[in-house]
Amino acid sequence: MKKITFIILILLSSFSIAQQKEKTEYPQDVDKKTEIKINVLTLVAGPWLDVSYERLIDEESSYGLAATYNTDTNESGLSYAITPFYRRYFSGKFARGFFVEGFGVLFSAREYNYSNFFNYQTNGFETGFALGVSVGGKFVSKKGFSTELLLGVGRNLDRDSDYGAYPRIAIAVGYRF
Repeated sequence: MKKITFIILILLSSFSIAQQKEKTEYPQDVDKKTEIKINVLTLVAGPWLDVSYERLIDEESSYGLAATYNTDTNESGLSYAITPFYRRYFSGKFARGFFVEGFGVLFSAREYNYSNFFNYQTNGFETGFALGVSVGGKFVSKKGFSTELLLGVGRNLDRDSDYGAYPRIAIAVGYRF
C-alpha cells in the first residue's frame, strides 16, 4: 500500500509542477531601441555614402530613415536619395531575423537626353519619387553590433522619368544602442 501511495504522489507531483521556459533577454533586446548603420556595399562598390537610422517600435516592427549621397557624380547619375521605411520582422527574436520592408524614396538623378545610343546629353538633374518593397535579414550580436542584408526594388511614380525602377541593395553594419 505504501508503494502504491508513493507512486500516486510522484505522478501527481510531476503533473502539478509547471516548468516555465527560461527566457533569455540580452541588453540589446530590453534597453536598446535605436540603431545606426552604414551600407558598406555601396561604399565599396560605388561612390555612394549610405547611412541609416532605425527606431524599434516593438519586437516585431521598426521604422527608419536612410540617406544616400553620391560622392562622385561623374561616375554615377544618382545625386542623393532620402528613404523612409517601415519593417516587419518574422522571427521569434527581438527585431532581428527575416523581415519585409516597405519604403518610399525621394531621389535626385542626372537626366539624360538620348539622340542615339552613342550620343547623349545631360539636362541637369531630375527629382523622382518611388515606392517599393524589400526583403532581408538582420543579425545582432549580444553586444549590440548588427549586420544586415537587404534586397528590394521600387517603382518610380514619375512616368516621364529616365529611371523606371529604383533598386535598394545593402550589406550594412551598425550598432544598436
